[in-house]
Amino acid sequence: MVFEMEEINNDFNESDITLVVGASDTINSDAYNENSSIFGMPVLKVWESKRVIALKRSMSVSGYAGVENPVFYESNTDMLLGDAKDSLSKILDVLKK
Repeated sequence: MVFEMEEINNDFNESDITLVVGASDTINSDAYNENSSIFGMPVLKVWESKRVIALKRSMSVSGYAGVENPVFYESNTDMLLGDAKDSLSKILDVLKK
């Protein structure tokens, strides 16, 4: 299923887990910070989920905007660093057991 941002944003606060793959800028909560260079940018409010698992190659690589993402440092976020395809394959293997 594919949803528009406006359709799905209100559901994150009811989500147990949100799995983020390759979307640094589009989930950056700084878009709500008036002092940020990305203020006003439309984003997915994944940080409202109970748990966020973000897949990313490394912490040293920022998104296209070059802005640090506070979501990655929230207490409800776990970072799964490495190749996303490999990481997703491992997650699927565990879930199949």
